[in-house]
Amino acid sequence: MISLETASQSAPPIDGIFRALADPTRRRVVELLNRSPASVSELAEPFEMALPSFVEHLKVLEGCGLVQSEKAGRVRTYRLAPEPLKLAEDWLAEQRALWERRLDRFDAYVMSLKETEK
Repeated sequence: MISLETASQSAPPIDGIFRALADPTRRRVVELLNRSPASVSELAEPFEMALPSFVEHLKVLEGCGLVQSEKAGRVRTYRLAPEPLKLAEDWLAEQRALWERRLDRFDAYVMSLKETEK
């Protein structure tokens, strides 16, 4: 049996990105970091959770590459890393194009059925 840890190590990077973005707290953090880099305490402020729990969310985001951090003295500052978001955006664009082609073919098929009924 494959453990969750082993499965996540062998999963493509996009899986980790979508897994991280599946959580509303982490999506909100990405939105906040999209505006500007911020310290852990600045990021945690709007959330009603214990700081250790919030830091776990940051670890997930950093683990999949969505954010990067650097420490200066006692302050750890996080910033958005846009490359993984581009990977997710590209994947979604491929899926959209696939479904648009399929729907176009379906539409053409329905139109051909209507033409044969006339």
